[in-house]
Amino acid sequence: MTAMPPAGRTIEVPLHRIAHGRTGDKGNRLNVSVIAWHPDAYPLIRDQITAERVTAAFAHRRPGKVVRYELPHLRALNFVIDDVLEGGVNDALNLDGHGKTHSYLVLALPVRVPEDYQFNKTEETTR
Repeated sequence: MTAMPPAGRTIEVPLHRIAHGRTGDKGNRLNVSVIAWHPDAYPLIRDQITAERVTAAFAHRRPGKVVRYELPHLRALNFVIDDVLEGGVNDALNLDGHGKTHSYLVLALPVRVPEDYQFNKTEETTR
């Protein structure tokens, strides 16, 4: 799947401007969910944040496999990333075997948004 920017004039921003993340880990498997702050942002995220881009973001950790799941009713994507936690919390010698901090690798990915995109929308994100 190729990342598709929106049509028209756009600007590039880090993903965290239009979405937030949740993470979890089990053994050597990491889950990263990317959740749109506003309904308008979900298509931008869905079209641009691909399994290939997430694989590239984790290239230094040599992911075994990255699978993307779309959750349109939640305005979210979930990525299951294998083999990036150096064995997991109990097996790793690194300082952070937990997956919690790794969402920032995804949330730092650049995305294209319409030039006139309103970042501080007042509508609740849970509607």
